[in-house]
Amino acid sequence: MPAPMNQQFPPFLDTRRLRDALGEYATGVAVITARAADGTPAGVTINSFASVSLQPPLVLWSLGLQSPALAVFESCSHYAVNVLAADQVEFSQRFAQSHGDKFAGIDMEVGAGGTPLLPGCSAWFECRNEMRHPGGDHLIFVGHVENFRRESKPPLIFHGGRYRTLA
Repeated sequence: MPAPMNQQFPPFLDTRRLRDALGEYATGVAVITARAADGTPAGVTINSFASVSLQPPLVLWSLGLQSPALAVFESCSHYAVNVLAADQVEFSQRFAQSHGDKFAGIDMEVGAGGTPLLPGCSAWFECRNEMRHPGGDHLIFVGHVENFRRESKPPLIFHGGRYRTLA
């Protein structure tokens, strides 16, 4: 029988070493964007994005329970997954911050449900906020893809604690 999700790590499990080992799995980098109830844009950098299903078209991502933006993403009707291109490290760093106007000076398009779409990305997925599931110290979001687009641009990769690009 699996252990309960809220069970703490055994004392012998070094969480720093676990994080380093998990960092051996190369991921893409995305910025999730949405609008708060008052219309203010919100955005966070994530690398926990994955395809779930083609029929229906579902994707997932997760956000830490301590994120200041959590309430926005829990309550929004839609969000967009902006898959960053190799030349968009600045966007990744900007949206990883928890303060300031992350959207200042960005010429954005508007997607489903008013979601901000960042320019110059490799791909965009406009999603209806379909389901949420507890996942330890994160909340897992499952989105129903209503629209998507892609460009022929190499993606930004994160591996071993550093940004990378495809060779």
